[in-house]
Amino acid sequence: MDHGPAVKLGVDHAQKKKSRLGVKLFIVYSIVYTIFVAIGIIDYTIMGKIVLGDQNLAIVYGLGLIILAVVMGVIYNAICTKYENELNKEEK
Repeated sequence: MDHGPAVKLGVDHAQKKKSRLGVKLFIVYSIVYTIFVAIGIIDYTIMGKIVLGDQNLAIVYGLGLIILAVVMGVIYNAICTKYENELNKEEK
């Protein structure tokens, strides 16, 4: 039983802006992650230092990376939705 596509596919005029935003966010995340890895490589004992409550830097930084990824995903979605609404509306 083929019910067809769930949405009507068309031209996405916001594609270039969304791609640029995605690359920028990827670069930001990559820099933050690279710092995390560099700390572990350069002096791994720093990762064992207690920084927040009873948690060491490795745990806090690692959870921070996960939270950052989720927050960046929500921001990306909100901005891309805005771009789509603005640029694709002009077509109609």
